[in-house]
Amino acid sequence: MPQQNSAPLHVLRLACSPRGVESESLRLSQQILDRLSRQAGERGLALIDSDLNDLPHADHAYAAALASPNEPDRAHPGSTLQRSDRLIQQLDAADVLLIATPMHNYSVPSTLKAWIDHIVRIRVTFIGTPQGKQGKLRDRPVYVAIASGGLISGEHAQQPDFLCPYLKAALGTVGLHDLHFFSVEGTARGEVALEAARERTVAAVERFFAAQC
Repeated sequence: MPQQNSAPLHVLRLACSPRGVESESLRLSQQILDRLSRQAGERGLALIDSDLNDLPHADHAYAAALASPNEPDRAHPGSTLQRSDRLIQQLDAADVLLIATPMHNYSVPSTLKAWIDHIVRIRVTFIGTPQGKQGKLRDRPVYVAIASGGLISGEHAQQPDFLCPYLKAALGTVGLHDLHFFSVEGTARGEVALEAARERTVAAVERFFAAQC
């Protein structure tokens, strides 16, 4: 009989909201995390939480390194290139990526964009081929917990959604294609509407994971 994997399920959670523990996206990500923990069973779950709100943006030295035809021999301690190395290693070690993010102006917040700019890296996480960019990371489940002030899906959508297609393209560039999106919509529409949105989203999460069993 094949041996079951006894190592814990390693989950990397990215917190992108400036509202911290009060954010709807983090609350939703916890619902997903609880289901992942139940799914892992006796294997258990090892969580790494990463708050992206203090992550610096890419700088001149980093841009110059990526524009060079050859990767630098080594990254200087404390440099943006070294930070990129660390973030890529952290991602590559995870079995599951969980992103808790608000929608800012129809797309991802700048905190999440900064992280993406660090991990989407030529010659390291993707290569250029005659057929286009090819990801070098192994695929794994990616769960995205979204909070939006307005309605972004269904027949009553009131604003465009550039967040989901952007993440599909950006993460797909490095080899991550197994994306699943859950959203709490209409967070700015009052407490009654918000509570109803939470209930709908929790039900959607439950249905999704029940179907995985």
